[in-house]
Amino acid sequence: MELTYSNQLSGFDPEKRYRNPEHFDKPEAGVTSVLVIGPWPSVVDAYEAAGIDVSVKEAKRAQIIGAGNQDELEKIIAALRAEHGSIEVLADTLEAGEIHRPESGELAVRLFEVLGTIHASVGELTAERDGLLLTVDELRDEVEALKRAAITPPAGEADEIAALKAKLDEAKVPYRANASKESLEKLVAELTKE
Repeated sequence: MELTYSNQLSGFDPEKRYRNPEHFDKPEAGVTSVLVIGPWPSVVDAYEAAGIDVSVKEAKRAQIIGAGNQDELEKIIAALRAEHGSIEVLADTLEAGEIHRPESGELAVRLFEVLGTIHASVGELTAERDGLLLTVDELRDEVEALKRAAITPPAGEADEIAALKAKLDEAKVPYRANASKESLEKLVAELTKE
């Protein structure tokens, strides 16, 4: 497999495989030859050390008219690369589930601060949600207690209900199993009228 290392943004050949040399850390397995476009000595040295055929091609330089001298442009490019590196470090720490303030890079530091604000807001929302969940659980417990109280009559009343049911059973009068004390009393009262 042939790999091309280039940090170009367009003009890709769909028949070739590309890698960005800025993200290079070690040679890839299964590579038979490498084309490196631009000055990327770490890529060249690593593949040559692995015994893989390496070709180097000079990158096309874009001329920016009216942007100042070459030294100024190189400073801007270096600053952009440093900013890019800081943002990459921030993204890597976020992927790992942590967030660390970048050591440099104005944009990276601003992004860190915004993410910190978002993190704090999410923490507040989570705490509020957890508080609501506790309230819902307490309400559920209260409803269950009320249900149990409605089903189970008070101790003294249970004896009275049992006595009323015994009278109705003796007279062979049908009644609902969950009949209230009042309805049982009415049925017993009708027995005495007959």
